[in-house]
Amino acid sequence: MVLFVGLGWPSGAWAQDAARFTLSGTVRGARGETLPGASVAVPALNTGTAADSLGRFSLLLPAGRHSIVVAFVGYQQLTREVNLNRNQRLSFTLEESGNELGEVVVEGSVTLEEKLKSTQMGVERVSIREAKLLPALFGEVDILKTLQLKPGVQSGGEGTSGLFVRGGSSDQNLVLLDNALVYNPNHLFGLFSVFNSDAVQSVDLYKSGFPAEFGGRLSSVVDVKLREGDRQHYVATGGVGLISSRLTYEGPINKGKGSFIVSGRRTYFDIFTRALNKANEGNAEYDPIPDYHFYDLNFKANYPLGEKDQVFLTGYLGRDVFGFNSPGGFDFNFNWGNTVGALRWNHVFSPKLFVNTTVSASDYQYDLTNRLDQFSFGLGSRITDYSARTDFEYKPDDRHVLKAGAQFTHHKFGVGRLDANSGDGRVNFGSDINYYGLDGAVYASDNFKATDKLQLEGGLRLTGFGSGSNQYFGLEPRGSARYSLSDNTSLKGSYAMMYQYVHLVTNSGASLPTDIWYPSRLSVKPQRSQQVSGGVSFLLGQGKYLLTNEVYYKWGQNQVDFRDGAQLFVNPELDAEFIFGKSWSYGNELYLEKKTGKTTGWIGYTLAWSWRNFQPQRGTTGVNFGRDFHPNYDRRHNLTVVLLHKLNARIDLTGSFIYTSGNLTTLPLGRFGVQDIPGSRTGIDPRPVPIYPDRNSYRLIPYHRLDLGVVYKIGSRRNQDLTLSIYNAYNRRNAYFVFFETQEDPVTDVITGFKAKQVSLFPVIPSLTYNFKF
Repeated sequence: MVLFVGLGWPSGAWAQDAARFTLSGTVRGARGETLPGASVAVPALNTGTAADSLGRFSLLLPAGRHSIVVAFVGYQQLTREVNLNRNQRLSFTLEESGNELGEVVVEGSVTLEEKLKSTQMGVERVSIREAKLLPALFGEVDILKTLQLKPGVQSGGEGTSGLFVRGGSSDQNLVLLDNALVYNPNHLFGLFSVFNSDAVQSVDLYKSGFPAEFGGRLSSVVDVKLREGDRQHYVATGGVGLISSRLTYEGPINKGKGSFIVSGRRTYFDIFTRALNKANEGNAEYDPIPDYHFYDLNFKANYPLGEKDQVFLTGYLGRDVFGFNSPGGFDFNFNWGNTVGALRWNHVFSPKLFVNTTVSASDYQYDLTNRLDQFSFGLGSRITDYSARTDFEYKPDDRHVLKAGAQFTHHKFGVGRLDANSGDGRVNFGSDINYYGLDGAVYASDNFKATDKLQLEGGLRLTGFGSGSNQYFGLEPRGSARYSLSDNTSLKGSYAMMYQYVHLVTNSGASLPTDIWYPSRLSVKPQRSQQVSGGVSFLLGQGKYLLTNEVYYKWGQNQVDFRDGAQLFVNPELDAEFIFGKSWSYGNELYLEKKTGKTTGWIGYTLAWSWRNFQPQRGTTGVNFGRDFHPNYDRRHNLTVVLLHKLNARIDLTGSFIYTSGNLTTLPLGRFGVQDIPGSRTGIDPRPVPIYPDRNSYRLIPYHRLDLGVVYKIGSRRNQDLTLSIYNAYNRRNAYFVFFETQEDPVTDVITGFKAKQVSLFPVIPSLTYNFKF
């Protein structure tokens, strides 16, 4: 059993006294990449620690010989004998699992015990290995869709990668890429995420008990870390799939010291559509197919500046490109995407104290242009951030882990750009609306081991935001606790308050590229939420299973919506279109996870309720006439089952099953006829007018789907594979939306009734992907 504690009580900078010495160092994989979260334990002393975000560890141990056990998910366990008679720095290198039968490979038992012993609750770490094995839509591995298989997380709709966490909306998720903010994490209107799995090292999702270093959003934190690259060899990996190809190249910088990784991905819809359009040139009955493709490029490099200093450079560029050019002179082009860059410097003052300092830039923009003969029209929006942050971590003894830091962000909000002109110059006008904002925060926290059974974590975050003459401040207390009832059972609880100073302006239920980010200013106040949660965790089956049950209650103020008929584009008084209300949500999440053996996976079940209320205000009737209502992403029941089975050294079988309550929508209860309406075809026929009930009072049929996958490794070294995915294996026709079709008398054209029609998006979709590594 590994008990995760801090360092021993020191008597000097290197924690040395008459009988105790400090063992510190780094845990890396065979390719030289650091392994954050790796376990470094001394079983005989029932003590140990977990490597930090840079793979570093530090332990205070009695003098003498010790057996050190080092383990990490998906790597072979390492045991080394150490004679500790002075302070020592050691590096441990773990070999990746070659998937050979009989290997001693840690598949997650240490991770399960970490979860049991940690004060943190409501956090999920996605294994990239698991994500790559799971069946995927069109064969595109997507880490955000893998997160949707965890309890408490809902999708925005069929096939989309949007996240709705514990009743929060999609704009209330803080998405970070190596500490840099990503505003729109989706490609293709939400069908795929912007994260290329070949370049990703780890993904952590925080749903509650948020650490004090995170802030700015209300519902969740998605913390994505990119791989550092191979420090020993030049390696090329990639894949060719149904709709896209990808290629990654990595290698050492001054072998054994630094490394780099470059990873690119591109779809090729447009290659086929252009060929099809060209083949039908001259066919008057043929409607050309629009061009569409997306691409993204990831880059990361790192290099040591000495024993105590290391720098990291991260870059991301992604674009979606949509175009339609008709022979009649009408052109339509729509481009959108993210650009992200981050430079991080890490400095180690001592084995107990280090600092990370990061400067970053993040830009999201969209441009929409139309052209008809000589007249052109353009519309666009943009948000650009420049940020700096510094984070200290100090471990003074075996009872405390102290963290403190500060961050600052300069925002530029381009909430609307409009230009129009004609070729002859008679029409030429434009409008460009920009706002600026300054965002700052300082925080401090302490993870305190009060007794052998009780561990506490408390933090405080002070935030501020200013735009023009408007200034806002918020104090965000955070706290969590873990009490061990036994070696295999623990109780946990947490509380967090969060402020959100930027808001997503959208007139649809889904996140679209044309959505606009808007600052807190004038009448638009910061959103605020509070959440309390509690749970119990059991380690079962000799550490093979972890069973957790969590309950939560979350409530928010100043939640935003828009008045009916709101003008959202190029509006200099956009703040007048907002209305404000409150939200609350509560639920129970049950989760069973297995990480050892040939068969692994998890089962999650969520029972949840989400509510909104917007009272009449600002000359409006509010939303739903001030009555409580559920948002459309409210799902009462959500069940996920994920299984991964290693059949032999070459074949992995995988499957996932999802059952969830249907989306909520608003459908008319009936219609009544009104005569003498101008514009009716006869002038006297009754015009049907729908009668609507409360908002989102109708729930679509339940959604369920089975996905299956097979991964077959080929080649003498099994460094290639063929991945077969079957999405929606039993061809369930899930409801995407419902509309009413008018029924008419074929002779008189008189309306005789209305018939509800269901639209389904994806049937059964098989896909085959070839993956390689050289």
